[in-house]
Amino acid sequence: MTEKVSEPRWKSAAALAGRLIFAATFLMGLVFKVADIGATAGYIQAAGFPFPLLLAWLAAIFEALLVVAFASGLFFAEASLLAALYVVFLGFTFHRASHWGADQLGQLEFGAFVSHFPFAAGLLFAAAFGPGRWAIKKGWIGRESAGLA
Repeated sequence: MTEKVSEPRWKSAAALAGRLIFAATFLMGLVFKVADIGATAGYIQAAGFPFPLLLAWLAAIFEALLVVAFASGLFFAEASLLAALYVVFLGFTFHRASHWGADQLGQLEFGAFVSHFPFAAGLLFAAAFGPGRWAIKKGWIGRESAGLA
């Protein structure tokens, strides 16, 4: 007979805090995008993408959905995996090596590029280990880590 061992409270609290940090990070990105959607579109256009205003709004909608997923735990593993891909894509697209240089701006671009990878690693770790006890555990993948298999 197997006995279900209760997860320590600190792990539940840490998972909740991590989810809320992810949610807050994407909420900040969302607010900055929507606050000046034209500037966001200009940034996207400068990177060489077509339909920059449409892509800016799609990015804002995606980030809003990520905020909901991280805050609630809904589709947590899926959101974490998609967010990790998105973050790496953003790093390579908007902070690529051609923007690096010896000047201060180039160093900031390099730092921005590098910072995307630990963020993606945290998202992958979160996808693997789940949203914690205090979450709405609904999704297509990651159900076994959420205790719903």
